[in-house]
Amino acid sequence: MASSSGTDVIQVTNVSPSASSEQMRTLFGFLGKIEELRLFPPDDSPLPVSSRVCFVKFHDPDSAVVAQHLTNTVFVDRALIVVPYAEDD
Repeated sequence: MASSSGTDVIQVTNVSPSASSEQMRTLFGFLGKIEELRLFPPDDSPLPVSSRVCFVKFHDPDSAVVAQHLTNTVFVDRALIVVPYAEDD
């Protein structure tokens, strides 16, 4: 069954600079199996950042649909914005 968003990837914006990739993996891991997670800038970035962006690829596209319900959830000190992300094939 295809999901309505048509993607298994979400983009999470307004991520706190103090949030780690492991924390993001724990948060979204409750929704389904994660195939890949990328946090930008990376945890070891020497540059100061005011906000971060996270991309999460789920094994099941339905998990990406459910993840969108975490929009406006306060994580660390920021309200997350979760939207589907269409990959270029």
